[in-house]
Amino acid sequence: MNTNNNILCSWSGGKDSCFALMAAITEGYTPKILLNVLNEEGKISRSHGIPSAILQAQATAAGLPIHLISSSWQDYEKNFTAALTHLKEKYQLTYAVFGDIDLQAHRDWEEKVCAVAGLQAFLPLWQQNRRSLVMQMLNSGIETMIVSCNETMGERFLGKIITEELVTELESLGVDACGENGEFHTLVLNCPLFKHKISVEVIARLKHEKYWFTELGLGIK
Repeated sequence: MNTNNNILCSWSGGKDSCFALMAAITEGYTPKILLNVLNEEGKISRSHGIPSAILQAQATAAGLPIHLISSSWQDYEKNFTAALTHLKEKYQLTYAVFGDIDLQAHRDWEEKVCAVAGLQAFLPLWQQNRRSLVMQMLNSGIETMIVSCNETMGERFLGKIITEELVTELESLGVDACGENGEFHTLVLNCPLFKHKISVEVIARLKHEKYWFTELGLGIK
């Protein structure tokens, strides 16, 4: 029987990866390292547009190291797999934790890259009810802010803190409670894993193609 429960967390900076990590810890897994992929310039995260300094601040608050790599979308799989392989050896990892809920294509990809790196993919949130999950996150003490969203939601939702009332409003617009279809992305400001809340300010709101993003800066505590 394998007694090594050391895990890496694929860390987006948002609520799902955070809650997945919390769930894994509750189940007895030991977190060793966070992994995030930045854009080619190495300034903001590939998926959520979060500056590297804020991702680092989250990791510091969680008392964990974070491994940041830069990649284009074209080389994403190759670079992600290489990072998994390197970190597996460095931290003696057995599992990689992901926050996906029910997108099978995402799970298939995660299981594929983990297999290449000699890791097992672990998805603790898999196929749970989306609204129930958001309520669990809020009740657990996760404080999270919307940092990017689609045109259906629009600019006015950027920078808003997710509450039960906001989830109800989103659902009335036909937006998934978790944003699992890519409608919006979030940034965790505080959670039970953090020693302290991180302070973030919205500097600007920008539209890129059909998606709204926040330009974020670290605030002063």
